[in-house]
Amino acid sequence: MLPPAMPYVKTSQIKQSLSKPVDVKSQKRAVRHTVFSVNGNEYTGEWQDNKKHGKGTQVWKKPGAIYQGEWQFGKPDGFGTYSILLPETKEYEKKYSGMWKNGKKHGSGTYFYNNSAVYEGEWSEGNRSGWGRMYYENGDIYEGEWMRAKSHGQGTIRFANGNWYEGAWEEGKKNGHGKLYYSDKGQLYEGFWVDGSAKCGTLSDFGRDQAPTPTKYPIPHIHLLDVELVLREAQSAHCDWN
Repeated sequence: MLPPAMPYVKTSQIKQSLSKPVDVKSQKRAVRHTVFSVNGNEYTGEWQDNKKHGKGTQVWKKPGAIYQGEWQFGKPDGFGTYSILLPETKEYEKKYSGMWKNGKKHGSGTYFYNNSAVYEGEWSEGNRSGWGRMYYENGDIYEGEWMRAKSHGQGTIRFANGNWYEGAWEEGKKNGHGKLYYSDKGQLYEGFWVDGSAKCGTLSDFGRDQAPTPTKYPIPHIHLLDVELVLREAQSAHCDWN
């Protein structure tokens, strides 16, 4: 007996059936999927339209780093943590934990520097921008506004020796009106600053009785008819000179 006849199938149907696996591969949508690259990189996580999308972990063989968090069409976007591999211990050390946008630090997050300094606050396109607090290696702490990775706007810096400055900043330097408290000597300087240097202002005793190393003599009181007028004229003269 002859074998049963094969059902008739149109050529167009055969081409369509063969093209389906290719379409699925090119429009990859997987809940969990691992991809190994030739250079040793590895990604495990969610995909959409053949791009990292959702939650996933990317491991870079060189320079030895790992990102764990959210992705948007191939780039870190949302909350995520970036860590680097320490050659001596072969363990990962966290460098940044916070929000990302389009592959850059953006939003609120915390960054750990190599020299034990730490910044926690707002970011914009990879730079410290907005409000934030910086713990420096030498013990100083700045809290206030930032722009393009520099203190800019209103902010307060508390020095490791107990003194502190509060006032205006521009491009990382004291600029504008501010107050500098010398808690060690019990004095207060209030005035106008330009590029980190005090130009005109008043110096008075402030908490002198509680200061650990007060000056030998208190600052005498000088009576002026209009203190503010004198300061404005001095500030104006400096600005006109510049």
